[in-house]
Amino acid sequence: MLTLYHHPKTRSTRFIFLLEELGAPYQLKTVSVRKRDGTGAADPANPHPHGKVPALSDGGEVVFESPAIALYLTDKFPKAGLGPLAGEPGRGAYLSWLVYYGSVLEPAFMSKFLNTPVPRGTAGWVVVEEAMEHVIGTLSKAPYLLGEKFSAADVLYGTTFAMFGQNPMMPKSQIIDDYAKRVTARPAFAKAMEKDND
Repeated sequence: MLTLYHHPKTRSTRFIFLLEELGAPYQLKTVSVRKRDGTGAADPANPHPHGKVPALSDGGEVVFESPAIALYLTDKFPKAGLGPLAGEPGRGAYLSWLVYYGSVLEPAFMSKFLNTPVPRGTAGWVVVEEAMEHVIGTLSKAPYLLGEKFSAADVLYGTTFAMFGQNPMMPKSQIIDDYAKRVTARPAFAKAMEKDND
């Protein structure tokens, strides 16, 4: 049985979405987390080394960091077809989009949020506008990051863009708005929202 360590209205909610898409058996374990306002605390029951969510346990095998969890789950449940397997067409693009999310997009957003200039030539990420130009360029050609087919990469990006949709950090784009609506219109997303609010 998979256990998703979860805190409501955080990044872990998108993994309820992914688990529902996969049709995987899982249980939720709600844990406390440190909050921006200084309240809360890391939960000793949470296996994430920094007390964050999401974290996933699979019979004692612990996976943390969103791209790693997405890859782990799509490799574990290949019949769902939510991520190309090793040797299949599209695997390289899939891995690149997963890693780009954690290594480029999130740092770009955090740099903008903290009003910290991106150190050109030394940082592994770029400014938000440059990162989003790449994403928008890809989504201007097809409905999903891998083309016509929805994948776990879209779970990461689509839910992030839905969350940040009205945030001034996000460049305005009808392509991104439409993409976020497409991703969050899926029945598994509605189920995740229900479970997140239980």
